[in-house]
Amino acid sequence: MRALPAFLAIFILCSSSVFAQKDSIALEKIINKFQNHKAYDREEYPLGLYTEAFYESEADFAEELLQELNELEYSELSETQMISADLLKYDLKNTVKTYEFKAYLNPLLSDSGFHLSLNYQIRDLNNYEQVKAYLNKLNAIPTYVDQHFKLLREGLKKGITQPVVIFEGYESTYDSQIVDNYKESYFYQPFENLPSSLSEKQKDSVLTAAEKAITKNVIPEFMRIKKFFETEYLPKTRKSLGVSETSNGEEYYDYLLEYYTTLDMSADEVHKIGLSEVERINKEMRKIMAETDFEGTFSEFFDFLRTDEQFYAQTPEELLMFARDIAKRIDAKLPAYFTKLPRKPYGVAEVPAAIAPKYTTGRYIGASDETQPGYYWVNTYDLPSRPKYVLPSLTAHEAVPGHHLQISLNNELSEEIPEFRRNFYISAFGEGWGLYSEFLAEEMGIYRNPYEIFGKLTYEQWRACRLVVDTSIHALGWTREQAVDFMKKNTALSIHEINTEVDRYISWPGQAVSYKIGELKIRELRKKAEEALGGNFDIRKFHEVILEEGVVTLPILEERVMDYINSKSDLEK
Repeated sequence: MRALPAFLAIFILCSSSVFAQKDSIALEKIINKFQNHKAYDREEYPLGLYTEAFYESEADFAEELLQELNELEYSELSETQMISADLLKYDLKNTVKTYEFKAYLNPLLSDSGFHLSLNYQIRDLNNYEQVKAYLNKLNAIPTYVDQHFKLLREGLKKGITQPVVIFEGYESTYDSQIVDNYKESYFYQPFENLPSSLSEKQKDSVLTAAEKAITKNVIPEFMRIKKFFETEYLPKTRKSLGVSETSNGEEYYDYLLEYYTTLDMSADEVHKIGLSEVERINKEMRKIMAETDFEGTFSEFFDFLRTDEQFYAQTPEELLMFARDIAKRIDAKLPAYFTKLPRKPYGVAEVPAAIAPKYTTGRYIGASDETQPGYYWVNTYDLPSRPKYVLPSLTAHEAVPGHHLQISLNNELSEEIPEFRRNFYISAFGEGWGLYSEFLAEEMGIYRNPYEIFGKLTYEQWRACRLVVDTSIHALGWTREQAVDFMKKNTALSIHEINTEVDRYISWPGQAVSYKIGELKIRELRKKAEEALGGNFDIRKFHEVILEEGVVTLPILEERVMDYINSKSDLEK
């Protein structure tokens, strides 16, 4: 084959460079348009805007940007640019689908909801600007409640609601906020320790404003919320269980599986993976049970773990101290596994009492601004349902090397990466990493006895059971009782936890499958890297490849790891 003339080769090279630059500039403009988009006036709506017109306008805006993205020639972009474009597509598509399926008419979960979300606004106040912003949010609660009542009423008309079965005990989510003395309100707590930088005059003014805000705009609104739920919503909400039983429910569930896994997986595929994982993990659990010299059946061992006092803290403080000890032991191991650690610290605190009864066993709460730490929340409600032997797994997942490490590194990404990606979250990646972190904690030597290893396995089994239970409820017509019985049979979770978890899966279709699907992919990719690189495999470098571009979809993650493997293999030749 004859070589191209030099002038023609240069022309082609320059032309391709111009087109690549053109697409790069176009992508930058699209991203800037997305990041600079002002959906609403944040001063007018400090708690956000929640109207049907708003969701429609956001869907229209997303459609417009998707059309622009589809006109780009992706092959001419850099890796980081292609990732940014794909992540933006993922986010915009969900905005469109949220509107198409009218999902915004159902702003409730079994352990969450529009009114419970207000609790996340309660943080330490470190300066006068934060104090004023917090007061503005408290005073915006009536508008916020009105907006959500309108959405929920429309949802009732259209049959887009939660099943009534998940609302047992739901009164705890609002009754605890209805107090006689405003100083007893959970929302008053930040005012009890105002910044020392405030003058006495400012403090007096703030406390007067706080009293007014809570007595006029907080407590009365929770009284309205109570009345709404008990006289209007709960008597009319649906009796059916799975989302597939609602209008367009099957199509919606298919989309949710795609959204939460970032893969093209059917409910049947997810279900079969779940059954396979449950069987595999059960075998591992039986091996560990044998190491404890327990004399009895598998079911009796579960009962033993759920009831024996040696496994339970006697006070909330004891449970928190145990969690903090584990967290600090993991902190010391991190440099051996990671090339980069986050600058942001984290604290260990109990789940607020106002939301604890219906809340999950623990959760990571990210920093709200640069003056705040992240928080690993531990649920100290109902101590007999909070075994200590699962705390190492919970801590690894929610704090480090799990959510705090991953999310904080994501927040601290290079400025070359678009700002929207620094606060981006994809459940399959984030929760997959969290579950992988529980596995990593075993390598770190964090589990100190067979019971804690069994706790790690029962947490892994918990996530495997989710694949079975979620798909069974939403695609196969299982009852709540069947789901609870399956969890009781296959995990050592407390009965309280099983009930709150099953209600969560009923109310949040698809999300629960993201953990195990994401973890399986990360472990699969690690195994490929270990086998391909042999003695040259570096765990720190592998984790850098996983985390250095921040949150990505599982297909993007696989492509990155395979590129890393191939590049290392080529160097060795």
